[in-house]
Amino acid sequence: MKEQVDTLIKAWYVVTMNETRDIIRNGAVAVKNGLIVEVGKLADLERKFEAKETLGSDRFVLTPGMINTHIHITGEPLTRGYVPDDTPFEENVFEWLCPLYSVHTAEEERLSAKLASVEMLKSGTTTFLEAGTIRFLDDVFETLEEVGIRGRLGRWIWDLPPEPDVYKQNTDESINLLQYQLEKYKDVAQGRLGAWSTLVGHTTCSDPLWKAARELATEHDTGMSFHMSPAKLDPDFFISEFGHRPMIHLDELGILKDDVVMTHCVQVDDKEISVMANSGVHVSHCPTTALKVSYGITQVGKIPEMKMAGINVAIGTDGNNASNYSDLMRATYLVAGLFKDSRQDPQMFPAEIAYEMATLGGAKAMQLENEVGSLEIGKKADLVLHDTDRPEWRPLLNVMNQLVWSADGRGVHTVLVDGVKVVEEGRVTAFDEEKFYADCQNAGEAVVQRSGLPDKSKYPIFPIKLLLKDKYESDKKIKNIKSPILIMHGEVDKIVPFWMGKKMFDLANEPKYSYFSKYDDHMMEFNKDLVNSISLFIKSLN
Repeated sequence: MKEQVDTLIKAWYVVTMNETRDIIRNGAVAVKNGLIVEVGKLADLERKFEAKETLGSDRFVLTPGMINTHIHITGEPLTRGYVPDDTPFEENVFEWLCPLYSVHTAEEERLSAKLASVEMLKSGTTTFLEAGTIRFLDDVFETLEEVGIRGRLGRWIWDLPPEPDVYKQNTDESINLLQYQLEKYKDVAQGRLGAWSTLVGHTTCSDPLWKAARELATEHDTGMSFHMSPAKLDPDFFISEFGHRPMIHLDELGILKDDVVMTHCVQVDDKEISVMANSGVHVSHCPTTALKVSYGITQVGKIPEMKMAGINVAIGTDGNNASNYSDLMRATYLVAGLFKDSRQDPQMFPAEIAYEMATLGGAKAMQLENEVGSLEIGKKADLVLHDTDRPEWRPLLNVMNQLVWSADGRGVHTVLVDGVKVVEEGRVTAFDEEKFYADCQNAGEAVVQRSGLPDKSKYPIFPIKLLLKDKYESDKKIKNIKSPILIMHGEVDKIVPFWMGKKMFDLANEPKYSYFSKYDDHMMEFNKDLVNSISLFIKSLN
């Protein structure tokens, strides 16, 4: 009598990524209760199992779900491509991204997280490590449960931030936020989702915050992640502040351990690589960001040296204004090619190594190597069926070569997470995509409008300048005002970002007064505090 299973997935080729890297022609995978129970030849599995549902056919390639180890699922998906692609790193971050992040509402962060997850799933990524939810972590967790993706998340945590003020945190607040998320979201959706000890990194964290995040990660038996050294700004700061480079300082603080994932790590030297290798940390390499934001990855980057030193390097897609897409297959293509060219060595990152980084490497970085990253008995049934009846797949002569060098997310047909279909025939199963995309469009337009940032598209699609006869260049005009001035603004204003009011106050001449209300939106509450502030200002005029 045949053994009952939930699903039998058939394929022309099964790419196992097991210890011996077997690729099985005319293969299949049997799934029961969300786990893989058998991998082998189709004929053998059909003799052994009776399946409630059969998926796939001899036109598909079956692979493990890919693992994205660095992606901004909030803050950027709804503003994809709005930031000009010719902005230097510091301008990109502080003059564009931070203002855009600051004006998102809870609902917009929900939509943003959903959009990023849909793009990942539909391009074959089933697991991700988030760079940091900007503000509304509770809402994001709730949304991701609906979508069905696997992920590890954390809030945008820092205590030494630049403007704008809307998400400033002091050290105690930052630590409390970390504690809150690790306690509340240790295990969500039967383990599919959970919280990490996530910091912004760079130059935005005090030593007490670094140490607290480290202790909390250990206490809650979870991972720790942060950005570090994409550009010279980070090492220059650490050298100036502490007399040595970032990895040395963090190692002295006891931060660097084998549960740490650091993103970028472009501007590192040989001593830092040695420290990283000895500590067991993992690196998330984001090749598209390095290219678009001009980090100099091929000139100064030492990703090959990291690999040779034994550091586990995984792959991320970063944010949608630095990378523009969340298709990890496209990022893996770049990983396979960049250092071949820069080092003039075709043996740099062959296809099979690049693909390992996107699957097994990601699983190891996220402490999930016993659960995902390969098709093996006992692992989670996170699987992807690639349709080869497409021009980029034919003729199919070398599966691994074509997975990396020819294919991309367009060929993804069906995706399972925990044995559940989350994508079927190229469509997500959880909700109506058409309405969702319309909602994303409306939300994205609202965000950029509230941000107050200019549209710097070089090819405008609408003659907006002809309609706007008056330019309100308040930042220029306020410098000419010599009389006393009172500036009032609500810190949660969703129409005019608070950072603009703060900037006006900073630019204004003395004597100047301010009334900044922590909880007011665009329409300020007429209360005793407001009346007192106006009264004091009027008295000052006398």
